[in-house]
Amino acid sequence: MKKISIYLIAFLCFNIAHAQSDYAKEIKAYAIQLNNAFTTIQKRSGNLAFNDTSRLKWNNLPVGLRARVGTSIGNMNDDQRKLVHRILSASLSSQGYLKATGIMHLDELINRFYDSLYYKKEMDDTTYGFVRSLLWSPRNYYFAFFGSPNDNQWGYKLEGHHLSVNFTFVDDKISVTPFFVGTDPAEYVNSEYAGWRVLGQEEDLGLKLINLLTDAQKKKAIMSSEVPGDIITAAESGKRLVDNWGIQGKELTAKQKSVMEYIIREFVYNLEYDKATIEYDKILKAGIDNVYFGWIGGLEEKQAHYFILNGPTFLIEFDNNGGPRKSANHIHAIWREKGNEYGEDVLKKHYLMEKH
Repeated sequence: MKKISIYLIAFLCFNIAHAQSDYAKEIKAYAIQLNNAFTTIQKRSGNLAFNDTSRLKWNNLPVGLRARVGTSIGNMNDDQRKLVHRILSASLSSQGYLKATGIMHLDELINRFYDSLYYKKEMDDTTYGFVRSLLWSPRNYYFAFFGSPNDNQWGYKLEGHHLSVNFTFVDDKISVTPFFVGTDPAEYVNSEYAGWRVLGQEEDLGLKLINLLTDAQKKKAIMSSEVPGDIITAAESGKRLVDNWGIQGKELTAKQKSVMEYIIREFVYNLEYDKATIEYDKILKAGIDNVYFGWIGGLEEKQAHYFILNGPTFLIEFDNNGGPRKSANHIHAIWREKGNEYGEDVLKKHYLMEKH
């Protein structure tokens, strides 16, 4: 029986490694094509050293407030843009890909919304000028290579307003976080897009879980404080969540725990299936009972709210109170793999095994 168990573990490990290797190779093949398609000028901004400090930074602000490294979608030709989307669709599942591209498209819609307010004279020149200076546009998302995809150690970043995708590859091992998504508005309000909610599922599941709790459970889960205007571990906050707070998974009923698992999968399964399964298995192995669920704010959709899922191997934050308006219609959310952001863990193992 012990031999069977050993063989089974070896078989599973082999298949996990094989799946991750195939995943990395597919992304790498498209990345090499894009890298080769860059012009000399594009390579100056789009090809950076692997140890460039910008690899370890992310931001969700509009590019009018924070410049980005890389080559912009707007400065690419159509064939290059197609390759960016091939890389993105190979990296992400269909749901993750549609969220990422939906976020990019929202930058076009938000411009349309403010243009309509301005033309109807519901917005003054000063405010409209500021809005236009933020440079919201699907053209203003930037792609950067760190190192060459021909090498064993490289990475890429696709980033702009409300989107930061960070992949690191080391000997076919992959790190996929931080993975930030956001939407403004959380629900689009007019035109043929009225009712469009790119991150609606994340919000609905969070609200479902908090409202499934008993009053006694809510006392443990809810922190009595003002809803933050952003996720606590925001790009420029300098904060890290070390302490656990909220209610622990082991204190939940089977139904409540299943909804907690739905939320986790909604974030993790933004990745391509094989990689998502590997990451989710790590979470299950560490134990759903050891995940903490915390809440701040109202218990209804149109009330400002924030929630966190803090597990041994991961961190999820969701905030619907973002931006200057504090209107509960502006979402920021992030998934972080603890100990392996930007490939920290796989790089450490690589350096221990290889001579440098």
